[in-house]
Amino acid sequence: MPENDRLSSSLLNDTLLEFDRYVNVSQPNPNSNPNPNLSSIQTQNPAATMDPSSLSSQPISTFDFSCCNNGGSSNLLTLTIPRKRRRGRPRSTTLSVPSYQQVFSIPQIRGSSVDSSSVRNDISTQYGNPSAQSNMDLSEDIIVINKEATAEALTALTAGFPADSLTDEEIDAGVLPTIGGIEQVNYILIRNHIITKWRENVSNWVAKEMFLDVIPKHCHWLLDTAYDFLVSHGYVNFGVAPSIKERIPGEPSKGGVIIIGAGLAGLAAARQLMRFGFKVTVLEGRKRAGGRVYTKKMEGANRAAAADLGGSVLTGTLGNPLGILARQLSYPLHKVRDKCPLYRVDGSPVDPVLDSKVETVFNKLLDKASRLRQMMGEISQDLSLGAALENFDEVFGDAVTDEAKRLFNWHIANLEYANAGLLSKLSLAFWDQDDPYDMGGDHCFLSGGNGRLVQALAENVPIMYEKTVTTIRYGSDGVQVTTAGNQVFEGEMALCTVPLGVLKSGSIKFIPELPQRKLDAIKRLGFGLLNKVAMLFPHVFWGTDLDTFGHLSEDPARRGEFFLFYSYATVAGGPLLLALVAGEAAHKFETMPPTDAVMRVLEILRGIYEPQGITVPEPIQTVCTRWGSDPFCLGSYSNVAVGASGDDYDILAESVGDGRLFFAGEATTRRYPATMHGAFLSGLREAANMAHYATARALDMKIERSASKNAHTYASLLADLFREPDLEFGSFSIIFEKDNAVPKSAAILRVTFTETQKKGDGGSKADARHSKTLLFQQLQSHFNEQQQIHVYALLSKEQALDLREVRGGDDNRLYHLTERLGVKLVGRKGLGPTADATIASIKAERGNRKASTPSVAVKSGMLRPKGSPVKRKMIRSAKVIRTSNSSLPSNLVGNCNGSLLHSRGETSNGVNSPAKITSSINSSVSSPGTSSASLSISSEMVGNTNALVSSMDTNVDAQINMNPGLPSLNMPNGKATWDTSEHKAGFGSSPYP
Repeated sequence: MPENDRLSSSLLNDTLLEFDRYVNVSQPNPNSNPNPNLSSIQTQNPAATMDPSSLSSQPISTFDFSCCNNGGSSNLLTLTIPRKRRRGRPRSTTLSVPSYQQVFSIPQIRGSSVDSSSVRNDISTQYGNPSAQSNMDLSEDIIVINKEATAEALTALTAGFPADSLTDEEIDAGVLPTIGGIEQVNYILIRNHIITKWRENVSNWVAKEMFLDVIPKHCHWLLDTAYDFLVSHGYVNFGVAPSIKERIPGEPSKGGVIIIGAGLAGLAAARQLMRFGFKVTVLEGRKRAGGRVYTKKMEGANRAAAADLGGSVLTGTLGNPLGILARQLSYPLHKVRDKCPLYRVDGSPVDPVLDSKVETVFNKLLDKASRLRQMMGEISQDLSLGAALENFDEVFGDAVTDEAKRLFNWHIANLEYANAGLLSKLSLAFWDQDDPYDMGGDHCFLSGGNGRLVQALAENVPIMYEKTVTTIRYGSDGVQVTTAGNQVFEGEMALCTVPLGVLKSGSIKFIPELPQRKLDAIKRLGFGLLNKVAMLFPHVFWGTDLDTFGHLSEDPARRGEFFLFYSYATVAGGPLLLALVAGEAAHKFETMPPTDAVMRVLEILRGIYEPQGITVPEPIQTVCTRWGSDPFCLGSYSNVAVGASGDDYDILAESVGDGRLFFAGEATTRRYPATMHGAFLSGLREAANMAHYATARALDMKIERSASKNAHTYASLLADLFREPDLEFGSFSIIFEKDNAVPKSAAILRVTFTETQKKGDGGSKADARHSKTLLFQQLQSHFNEQQQIHVYALLSKEQALDLREVRGGDDNRLYHLTERLGVKLVGRKGLGPTADATIASIKAERGNRKASTPSVAVKSGMLRPKGSPVKRKMIRSAKVIRTSNSSLPSNLVGNCNGSLLHSRGETSNGVNSPAKITSSINSSVSSPGTSSASLSISSEMVGNTNALVSSMDTNVDAQINMNPGLPSLNMPNGKATWDTSEHKAGFGSSPYP
């Protein structure tokens, strides 16, 4: 070893002792558990312990299994789990890496029966009163499925299920009527058994009938609930195996769903929802699927290779759903080997001893930073990891050589790569909050690239490419998604899977605006950058015995520039090498000319290999990524920035609009952010949530329809009550529940569209087209005889008074009502039983009014005698126009939020979106002093009425969609995706290199 390196090693050893004295925390060992009978996990999080569900997916191969005698309970299983291995260069196996421990209770199988004596006290302690259950004979209560209960618990652990408790997801789904007790133990045993059975052969569909003979009959109800939960939430029977694909019905039986983005999250959700029977439409801005997972075929001079320009590494294979997809497709995985030599600035190898010493220092610094944040408590949330490390670095001063400092900076670059963020912006408190949830097993490359998984997932999924989503409108009746070019797609629900960078940019407008808590979470979370240079060479000159090697930088500000190289020669099909650019260098790389970048990489490679007598040839083809400039991601993957926490991932995952708009993607999963498998799992999660909401709405619909049995009677009462409205202005009339009603009391609003039927206006064509539809005949009779259309809404008195104060005419009032207040206008039947009760209450109240009280009606704030004639106005002039090539389908069923769209004029509200008009009956409408209007009503739209009105100078475009029940909106036949050009590079929903 060179003399200066020996000196550096000695100084580093001395400095470690000084460092320990610098940060001396007088508290118990963070990895010790003072009470061995408690199940806990010690983490680096400021919170000292975490719940057992933290260890969702750990490498079985590294578990330290030991059945220990803790308080006489021999059924306690202890697992010692190494801390998460960060991406990039693996941690040295010689280091003493802090670990997590979990002690959980599970019935031990001995022979063919359960050792009930060993679990009796533990069950009593965990699930009930010890004194009441201590004498219970549990030998027949706890079921015995097989002799592998412990092994099956560990398999379930890799799928995210704690061994001795329910997950929050299971509790929310109501898998058990009560939490705890023997039923919970049996449920867990059954759940674990189903997961294990499917994992044995993930290409087969696991049917419930397979377990009937091994599960006792008295527990078949537990089998039902466990099986249904696992299947509906995508823990078993998911993927692309033929046995699973054949379960997708040929024709959808449920409503329309729009998925925005065809990345791993969108594709996972699409396939799952299609299997559930939903009609799915995926809108994608690029010319390809995959999002930030992009495999580029590089070729030339009789050489070819598949380069993963985005997500590339499967970070853990135990329980990894992408690993399961690879098994289903029989695609081999290549383990990323641990060997990763480092090279100096001049290209000479770094001394391994010095390398190990510096790595030890770096990891101990991280450990001390973890202890520091525990000392600081909440204050640490406002500090960066970089600030903490800089303070620690002051201890060293000039005690180390420049060589050691360059090595230290290399490790910082490696950490910035793992988090796609500068250390100066990462939260000291929560930067590694996902560590306990690490997906265990080896880090792997997929032969041929991850694009093969994308291709399999996108098969037969209705994806519409090259459409940029600009607006997402959501409400209680459904969603409308507008793309560039003003194409509008409608559905019952929508799933937004766009990357966090796109949400941060505000390029998609949400109407109404997203809740403030979600906006705050979007702002707090970080979204970092990683770039790559992919190079296809004539031959492999760097050797085939390693998968990674690193290079040090002279300048600390450029520490992340080409700091790590990945060899893809073993999996890409050709001599392919990738150079990574992380941290601050990744941002500067976006403006670097590609030729300069390639020249710099070749300079590094020649500095390493030519001294060894190895010639570095010119590359055949090169590709440089610029994920930060890609408008469909604007970065690579998420991280926990200063001020943020793991809670922000949960907030970002929350649905809005009463179960109409959902969110998925790597930035919506607290456990697996910045990973490909995290993105995929989030799609399965939201598919389950969307199906749950759809089912709940269907049940509410049935209840509501059965509850309203006197619709005709209440319709007559409503007509009588509106002869004397309590409030009237423009075309709006309102009746209150009580004269002295409080602001939150109920009120019923009626909006009147007055019409004079014209003869000879083309109605014969409409008659001929729709003469077979009873609805059309009813509407035609309504027009001819009453010459008015009434639509209603149930609202509060406070909202009614607020509406009266809106200035600018009826069109502004409509906009305020539907857009600001979020109130939907419906037909009489659409009011439902709640309004029936309000109608009855108003009728009874008026019957009790004293005869001596003069009855007045208020119009625009003025009193007028009861019975005086009212001159009703039309809402300005109306004219139906078609502004889009696509129209609403004639069989549209469902309620759509009304919206008022303006183009020009003094009452313009600034919203400029087209109205889609469904042509059917064209009936002109007019009233004294106003221009004519043409209303377009689809022949199969019945019941509720929502007005979509757009003001074009003095014209109003009106769309009235009549519908009685819950929405079952069909998607237009036109195509739509995000409209944008293809980019050579894109980085994905994951921190995969």
